[in-house]
Amino acid sequence: MFEVPSLVEHEMTGIILSLCDRTGIMVRPWADAGFECWCVDLQHDGDEVRDGIRFLRADVLRFLPPKDTAFVCAMPPCTHLAVSGARWFKEKGLAALREAVEVVERCAAICEWSESPWLLENPIGVLSTHWRKPDYIFQPWHFGDLESKATCLWTGGGFVMPEFECVTKPDDVRESVWRCPPGPERSNIRSETFPGFARAVFEANCQGANNE
Repeated sequence: MFEVPSLVEHEMTGIILSLCDRTGIMVRPWADAGFECWCVDLQHDGDEVRDGIRFLRADVLRFLPPKDTAFVCAMPPCTHLAVSGARWFKEKGLAALREAVEVVERCAAICEWSESPWLLENPIGVLSTHWRKPDYIFQPWHFGDLESKATCLWTGGGFVMPEFECVTKPDDVRESVWRCPPGPERSNIRSETFPGFARAVFEANCQGANNE
């Protein structure tokens, strides 16, 4: 278990904002360190605080972010963007692609507006064509989560990419997320943040968060 730096120790202020975040896993290390954390997603019931994290039901396309942020994460839905679903692209049509790209565009705008370190995460997909090449690509097993799912990161604002904890793929890596069958929960299962990655991002960036 990693040691959580205290908020007082680093004299940091500002909200940790996580967009399109249903679970709160991405901000859990920040909340444990004493940061105020907001998770914005349409799947939340309303506006409530659970275990030190504020879960806010809101459409990111209409969401007005707080002015004081220390770090911003964005995990826009990948259903219409990931190559894993390419076989369904034609029947979904251009409207689905347009809606998905609009959400990414809004998330990216909020990230850049914040002037804080930020990351935007999505699996390998069409964003490299419709936006730009990712800054980083990682696997969950690089950070101790024994799953295989190549994930892209677009970053800015001084974001620090954590060093890989493991560079050789372990023999017991699973592919349960990558091979998740179609169903009503497939999108949620595939979009869930891996805790090892969340911890590594926190450790690499907590001392660089805005403290003004």
